[in-house]
Amino acid sequence: MWTSKIIRKFSGVVPATLVLTVLVLSGCKESYTPKPRSYYRIDFPEKNYVPYHAEGCSYSFEVPSYARVVPFAGRTSEPCWINIEFPGYKGTIHVTYKALNNNLNTYVEDVRTLAYKHSIKADDIIEKPFSYPDRKINGIIYDIRGNTASSLSFYVTDNTENFLSGALYFNVIPNKDSLAPVIQFFSADIEHLIKTLNWN
Repeated sequence: MWTSKIIRKFSGVVPATLVLTVLVLSGCKESYTPKPRSYYRIDFPEKNYVPYHAEGCSYSFEVPSYARVVPFAGRTSEPCWINIEFPGYKGTIHVTYKALNNNLNTYVEDVRTLAYKHSIKADDIIEKPFSYPDRKINGIIYDIRGNTASSLSFYVTDNTENFLSGALYFNVIPNKDSLAPVIQFFSADIEHLIKTLNWN
C-alpha cells in the first residue's frame, strides 16, 4: 500500500504518526467558516389599543391591549404616575405627570438631562420634536441608540398647565442588536400614545 511505502521510506527520519497526520490533513479540502451570531426569534402581538384614563388625572390616551397599566409604586411616586408594563418582553414605559406652575423650563431640562445621562454609552441621541396644535400638544422624543439602560424617552406638554414625560426601559442587559426589533415595536406604541393623548 502506498502509505506504508511512504512510512517505510521516512522511518527513522520522521515519525510515522506525523506523516499520517500530514496526509490526513492534506486530504481535507473544506475550510471552516464560523456561523454568524444569531438571536432568538421574537414573536410580537398584533397592534391593538384601548383607551386609558386614570380617575383624577388630567390626561388620557390609548395603550396597547397587550400592556398592563399599574400605578408607580416607588418611594418618590406622585399621583398620576404610572408604569405601562410589557411582562412578556421585560419592558416598561415609566410615565410621570406634573401640573405646571410657571416651571416648564425646569421639567423640560430634567427630561433632557436624564436622556443625555446615557450619552456615555450611547452611539447617538436623536431629538425628534413634534407638535399637534389643535390638541395643545408639543414635545420631544429622545431616540437613544446603543447599549444604554433606556432606549427612548419623551415629554409632552401644553406649555401652560400639563407636563407628561416617559421613558422606555428593559429589565435585561442592554444589547442593541438583540433589542432592536423590540425597541422598534414599542417605540410605535409610544408614538401612538402621544398621538392619542388628550388633556382633560
